[in-house]
Order: sequence, then structure tokens, then C-alpha cells
Amino acid sequence: MAVKILMVCLGNICRSPLAEGILQSKLSKKNFIIDSAGTGDWHVGQLPDKRSIATAKKHGIDITNQRAQHFNTAHFETFDYIYTMDMSNYKNVLSLAPSEKAKSKVKLILNELFPNENVEVPDPYYGGDEGFENVYKMLDKACDIIAKKLTKK
Repeated sequence: MAVKILMVCLGNICRSPLAEGILQSKLSKKNFIIDSAGTGDWHVGQLPDKRSIATAKKHGIDITNQRAQHFNTAHFETFDYIYTMDMSNYKNVLSLAPSEKAKSKVKLILNELFPNENVEVPDPYYGGDEGFENVYKMLDKACDIIAKKLTKK
């Protein structure tokens, strides 16, 4: 049975689509299902931000098949791991958790790189293209660690 991982940010158009695409590129589609969602519902059904698409493409990853979706309590049942991009989204996701077991699935993604430091992935939405590249680099390093952990199991 495939391991299911969900990436979560605010609008599901910048950070979490990049994280989804990056991790998908590192793991077998047969054994892992990676998806993403946003705690806000403004962009439901939309493509990722054009700057996220361009940044992913620059690194050989196509995220144009993704569509934004809104995070909800059903995701706790579906997914084995839920990675959030920042503390605000981490707290929002935890507030919806129906049980302690559900809460245990939720992690701050950069704690994979910086254990227990609660470093956040900055939201590049209001910045320039370099912000998206910086986010890509952070997520790429964190996803390397996640992929290594998951393929050892």
C-alpha cells in the first residue's frame, strides 16, 4: 500500500505545490502518493502560481497538473504524513485534528532540516522570482531528507 504525504501552505499555489512536485520527483509513484492543500480556500481549483510553475520547470519538474484544494479534516484519514510550511498553517491544521493520532501526523517541514527549531518556509507570493528560487532550495533539501527517511522504512 502506498505511503501518502500531504504538503500544506496557505493558498496552495506557491510553497506546497513546489513541495509536492519536489518530493514526487524523489520518490516512486508506485509506492508514494504526494498531494498538497491550502488552509485558505481562495485559490481552490486554480493552477499553482506562475512563478512556482516556472521555478519547478527550471529544475525539471512539471507541476502544471496540480490544482489548489482546501485542507479539511478528511485529509487526516487519507494521509500518513502532513507537512506544513509555517507555524500559522501548522497551528491551523492542528486545530482541525480530530484526535491525538491525527495530530501526530502533522509536522513543520523545515524541522526535517533544522530539528526542533521551527524554521518556516517564507511565503514568496508578494516578493520577486528570487523568493521562489530560495523556497525551492529549502524545500529541495527538506524533501531529500524526507525521501531518504521514507525509503529506508
